[in-house]
Amino acid sequence: MPSTYSTIRLTTTNHTAQISLNRPKYLNAYNIQMRDEFSEALHLIKQDQEIRCLIIAGEGSAFCAGADLTEFGSAPSQAVARYVRWQRDVWGEMVALPKPIIAAVHGYCIGSGLEIALLSDIRIAGKSTVFAMPETHLGMIPAAGGTQTLPRVTGIPTALDILLTGDRFDSNNALRSRIVSRIVEDDQLLNHAYSLADKVSTIRPDKLAALKEIMHSNSSNCQTASLSLEKRSYLVGI
Repeated sequence: MPSTYSTIRLTTTNHTAQISLNRPKYLNAYNIQMRDEFSEALHLIKQDQEIRCLIIAGEGSAFCAGADLTEFGSAPSQAVARYVRWQRDVWGEMVALPKPIIAAVHGYCIGSGLEIALLSDIRIAGKSTVFAMPETHLGMIPAAGGTQTLPRVTGIPTALDILLTGDRFDSNNALRSRIVSRIVEDDQLLNHAYSLADKVSTIRPDKLAALKEIMHSNSSNCQTASLSLEKRSYLVGI
């Protein structure tokens, strides 16, 4: 299933697919083309019955340093930029993917990058990873699920601390806050992710899908409504 893209790399090994964000010159900043290619890759992975697990990683020195503000800032207005960003609901596609997602983060995991990680089912961090959610200090609210996924992981007080201060924090703080469940040496990150994916892939696909659905079912309806509110707030510029 390997396909050629400009802003991501899609590869498969045994029953595991890997999407690598591939704009290393820009610290894998998330832009419109990456959004479209990411969405297409998720669709291919969903349809491929041989794939049982997905790893999301980043090429170069970062996982993802956030949205490409130079691109979104070049729109005729902020309103247009907001609508352009939401033409494809990649975040909803990640939540609905019936296969476990492992985020293997390193370097910078900031803004949209952290939100991508939070939408994943398991998060592993390289020891030197730097995290932050600085959107409020850039005049916006997180619009990739961060207002919902972050408090569900950390609890509301810690989430508000992260969102309101925009402060950067290290992998140890991320582990204490439950943003990641494992920290490994930077050079062992992908090896660890694939080892975990191999374990996951021994489970029958229908059982994987059912387990993921059941685990998310308690909050899914509330989260869907909350994500819709987050989207509306972002689009009107709150």
